[in-house]
Amino acid sequence: MVDDVISRAEERMQKSIEATARELARIRTGKAAPSLLDGIRIDYYTNMVPISQAATISVPEPRLIVIQPWEKKMIPEIVKAIMRSDLGLNPVAEGNVIRLPIPPLNEERRKELVKLVKNVVEEGRVAVRNIRRDSNEQLKKAEKAKEISEDERHRTAENVQELTDEYIAELDEMLERKEKEIMEV
Repeated sequence: MVDDVISRAEERMQKSIEATARELARIRTGKAAPSLLDGIRIDYYTNMVPISQAATISVPEPRLIVIQPWEKKMIPEIVKAIMRSDLGLNPVAEGNVIRLPIPPLNEERRKELVKLVKNVVEEGRVAVRNIRRDSNEQLKKAEKAKEISEDERHRTAENVQELTDEYIAELDEMLERKEKEIMEV
């Protein structure tokens, strides 16, 4: 029972960290990264799919993303999807490719992005703390049902707290890295 609570908590916390990392990857920094396009979906034969499933995405220069659709007729669809997104980027269709220049961020936009990153990381922290709370409630119920002793509950709660601290520290590191990336000129 006790090991089950800890392993479930750890698994759920890890998933929260991964979800936060995916969210952070979508936030634009001053550098080009294919992950910027992860949240953008296009209509590809009546299916809404990420651009990466309909094109090859490369980063030949630090401030340029090149998208090469597998079919030329997808170019206008991809351009429209990027324009509709909240990235604030202007794609340029040239022959069989789409060039997506990444302009440098101004100071005001950098500060807005840092706020957004802090909010995303805070949501991750809240998720981890909620998992800790759920685990502690499970332990209390198990103690009430006489499945575990009070000592076992305290020991396991301490282990869950250590896990929580570990994952929150990981989130803080992610915040620090992303913040540094955004503020880098």
